Amino acid sequence: MNKKIGNIFKGDKVVWMVFFFLCMISVVEVFSASSGLTYKSNNFIMPIVKHSGMLLLGVFVAVVILNIPCRYFKLATPFLLAVSVLTLLWAFFGGEKINGAQRVVELMGFTFQPSEIAKGTMVLVVAQILSATQHEHGADRNAFKYIMFLTVPIAFLIMIENLSTAILLCTVIFLMMVVGRVPARQLAKLVGVVVGLALVLLLTAMAVGRDNGETPPGLSQARQTEAAQDSTKEKKSAVARLLRRVGTWQSRVMTFADDEKVKPEDYDLDKDAQVAHANIAIVSSNVIGRGPGNSVERDFLAQAFSDFIFAIIIEETGIWGAAFVVLLYAILLFRAGQIASRCENNFPAFLVMGLAMLLVVQATFNMMVAVGIVPVTGQPLPLISKGGTSTIINCAYIGAILSVSRSAKMRTSAGSGPKASAGAARAE
Repeated sequence: MNKKIGNIFKGDKVVWMVFFFLCMISVVEVFSASSGLTYKSNNFIMPIVKHSGMLLLGVFVAVVILNIPCRYFKLATPFLLAVSVLTLLWAFFGGEKINGAQRVVELMGFTFQPSEIAKGTMVLVVAQILSATQHEHGADRNAFKYIMFLTVPIAFLIMIENLSTAILLCTVIFLMMVVGRVPARQLAKLVGVVVGLALVLLLTAMAVGRDNGETPPGLSQARQTEAAQDSTKEKKSAVARLLRRVGTWQSRVMTFADDEKVKPEDYDLDKDAQVAHANIAIVSSNVIGRGPGNSVERDFLAQAFSDFIFAIIIEETGIWGAAFVVLLYAILLFRAGQIASRCENNFPAFLVMGLAMLLVVQATFNMMVAVGIVPVTGQPLPLISKGGTSTIINCAYIGAILSVSRSAKMRTSAGSGPKASAGAARAE
């Protein structure tokens, strides 16, 4: 029996352990945080049944992918790249609106987010470019050009409706270029250009953007009045019509940047509900937490089961539970680094590091939003938050990491021999 189970759950056991714990935390916390869905559906058990089913499907996808030798991933790259571009264009021109943005498309009764597919595809593409252009002193200078040629259009298509996902993708690709030893001068120039474009984008959002005429939440009365007087500019602005989400960006930045003190009795929980109730959830944890299933703020916090689930984890399990979740992601990144360091070939090493950084950086974004360090981004907590496409795709990333740990040719313990170790004898 143990041998049969071992034949199914192949690959690195530490990665499997982290994956298992994250899924278990997801089941418990999503069940606790889904009171709003339970109320709407008038069904106590159905939301968690659907989520558990999605996790089981994700585990199945991970098992299927880990049994595919990682060298075959290269063959899927052109197909995945074409699918990413076509579905992103589909979402832009004919996608369905969710939370004010056209991020999903429907196919045969199923909806999915093209940006989730595009993220993993770009990691796969960049891993191939970096591995193909490596020489003794690092990546060839042309690697940077190839990566930018493919990344910029994909990131732009994502950015139009989902700026935070575009920033996440670009951050991970930049880190991959650092790991891939792209020339430092090229990376420095890229940082300068990105900072300049970010300032232009921020100024444009502040100048022309308004969230459908609504005033940004959490501002003082005087600033709300001023915002309301300027709201008609959005309708006349060609830039705002093109960038339909620019008003939301402006609203979130202004809310985060507004440092005017508001008296507790004057604070409007309805206009800044997510941030306010997330803060209340964290403060009310009293370090040790209320206990699993005993959250109070889940009944008031929008997207408690998704974007702000880390706040619910803190409320229910305290600082120790939150630290354990952080530790799991840290272990995942550390273990991916160990797997990459043992790979004899460059492609699987860059791939496993890129996928691990994609999961960990997104988790960092989510946790920073929950504790109020950065503006609200709408990024779920990977492998924990309730989701559809994101859950399946994140499980696929885990499957790819396990595939590398199982099938990539590894160095010997000395680190210099041309032969693979006995436990990883399959050639890359």
